[in-house]
Amino acid sequence: MRYDYLVLIGRFQPFHNGHLAVLSHALRLADRVIVLVGSAGQPRTTRNPFNAGERAVMIRAAAGDQAGRLIVKPLRDRLYNETVWVADVQRLVAETLEAEGTPDAKVGLIGRNKDGATGAYLAAFPQWPLVDVQHTDVLSATELRAWLFSGETGALRLVEANTPAAVFEMLQAFRAGSPAYAQLAREDAFIRAYRQSWAVAPYAPTFVTADAVVVHSGHVLLVRRRAEPGKGLWALPGGFVNQEEAVQDAAIRELQEETRVKIPPAVLRGSIKARQVFDHPGRSLRGRTITHAFHFDFPTGDLPKVRAADDADRVRWVPLSEAMLMEEQFFEDHFHILEHFVGGA
Repeated sequence: MRYDYLVLIGRFQPFHNGHLAVLSHALRLADRVIVLVGSAGQPRTTRNPFNAGERAVMIRAAAGDQAGRLIVKPLRDRLYNETVWVADVQRLVAETLEAEGTPDAKVGLIGRNKDGATGAYLAAFPQWPLVDVQHTDVLSATELRAWLFSGETGALRLVEANTPAAVFEMLQAFRAGSPAYAQLAREDAFIRAYRQSWAVAPYAPTFVTADAVVVHSGHVLLVRRRAEPGKGLWALPGGFVNQEEAVQDAAIRELQEETRVKIPPAVLRGSIKARQVFDHPGRSLRGRTITHAFHFDFPTGDLPKVRAADDADRVRWVPLSEAMLMEEQFFEDHFHILEHFVGGA
């Protein structure tokens, strides 16, 4: 079957030979391929080391003389609102067809219809026929990232064997000359050591944390992390729940420890507007971590004084209009948590 457009959705972290095989197949079946680059707008982490623009360059470079037939667009994550994510995909495709002047074009979706959550998104678009592709026997992007940051002898050879030549050149340059790589390598070492410290547990641990979304007079209270993981990223005040405390008490304790905010605990408890559990399985690189977030709301008044303490190197009241533009600077899923409580989705 021939298509005017095939839609290819992926994170491409990094773009490897398996991705190239799918893209090449799409180019054989369609005049144009719309590539939606997922996890756009995320901060640099060992899971998302490359921004959407860098991945677009990888994809076009790997496509070679066929790059002119690609339409590459960034696609945001919507961790806690799949309906909005589906609408984003539909909107990006519709905008492309309108811009191309082909509103009645024949569109299909291409991908590997795998078991489990990895390929489940393909079923969310019944309006587009699915081109189901076979698995290509290459290392996964997760494995390639592990080798890229490992520093082990021979690691780069494995990366080279599983990525297009043009992409490997970019990865070599990133590894050799980017300050971001050095920070991510330190982060990777921290995460490995952290997970190893729990390797002796009889079963995989599940951590419980509490976070405070404090909104006061159109501002939200944020802290900048002092150390790994997420060194230098902005976060909601919060941390791990102690054995002897309730999650609400943990949120208030962590808030006061990290920000020294001058609001009495009783007033904080009375200002709780909402609470929500955030449990996306991949929300934390440290392992399975479920957080309970509390929305403390103070509609008016002067902003209370705050001071960085504990594991924060800076704390500030950020205007909500500014915070909603800082997605790439947020730790883990904290931007999505903030977005849930204050809107903007």
